[in-house]
Amino acid sequence: MHRLRKVNVSRNRPLHSNQRFPCCYEIHSDKPDEENVMKKIKDNTADQTLCPVARAEGIVSDRWTVLILRELFMRMHRFEEIQAQTGATPQMIAARLKKLETDGLVKRHVYNKRPLRHEYRLTEKGEAFYPVVLALRAWGETWCKSPREGRAVNYTHRTCGKPAGLGPVCESCRKPLRREDLIAEQAPKYRREREVRWEVFKANR
Repeated sequence: MHRLRKVNVSRNRPLHSNQRFPCCYEIHSDKPDEENVMKKIKDNTADQTLCPVARAEGIVSDRWTVLILRELFMRMHRFEEIQAQTGATPQMIAARLKKLETDGLVKRHVYNKRPLRHEYRLTEKGEAFYPVVLALRAWGETWCKSPREGRAVNYTHRTCGKPAGLGPVCESCRKPLRREDLIAEQAPKYRREREVRWEVFKANR
């Protein structure tokens, strides 16, 4: 067995221009620490059960994985864009993108050859996770926020041209919501929040 070990990247400092990512891991021998033991138990349990919830949880149960998928659905395809908007460290993102690729949810595409740079695109399997993100959004807007805050993103249903609501069906025409039929508009406050994250990220590189 092997596991990933962090190399020359501080978890407590922003990434500087002379540091490179996502190549910030090297392979070394595994050790039977508590984290690895628990992971093996968890993985074995997911493999042995017929429960689809347990199987899915083994792939997307991690907070950072869900946030990375959120950014991919928001068409943020490049490593630095994902890092800026999630607040995760480069090594955390690299490890999760690698796992998402291994699990078939994400595929890398070269967008620059010199130096070599990749962007990350959802596969058919990854796109199929969208209803889960939509459900998380609906639950979060309903139960995790004050009504005074307003929605972070408002969707217009392209099919009927009216507000889509929180789903899973359009609140205006009652037809099921599909990602390709939704026009997203970020609330000004949320748009500014994301702009500030990007500005801070660039300033600290």
